[in-house]
Amino acid sequence: AQRPVESGGGSVETGGSLRLSCAASGYTFGSSAVGWLRQGPGKQHEGVAVIDWDGKINYADSVKGRFTISKDSAKNTLYLQMNNLKPDDTALYTCATGRLGFESTFRYTVGDSTYWYAVRGQGTQVTVSA
Repeated sequence: AQRPVESGGGSVETGGSLRLSCAASGYTFGSSAVGWLRQGPGKQHEGVAVIDWDGKINYADSVKGRFTISKDSAKNTLYLQMNNLKPDDTALYTCATGRLGFESTFRYTVGDSTYWYAVRGQGTQVTVSA
């Protein structure tokens, strides 16, 4: 299936770190925004971090200073370095990307800004214990 594949999740204690990866499988990101969303237990989906088409980076207030988003365009891979993790970070993390040749028709928000994506992965679970 031509959708991104996330990896790198796991269980850590408060204060720990994880690095998530999102690899495009069988397609290229294209020029649209690429970002990470999460959904914690009993919570709505939340946009966490995004790299917009022009390279501008945006983070949710809840992760600023702790999470760093980056991408390797040559490898069609997106990353999320997560440091100083907290129990509130426990969630299923998914990445959302454009897909070259396809219209991005789905949207999400990070902070006050709205972004569009074409495909989203199935996610990787992050669990942070107190």
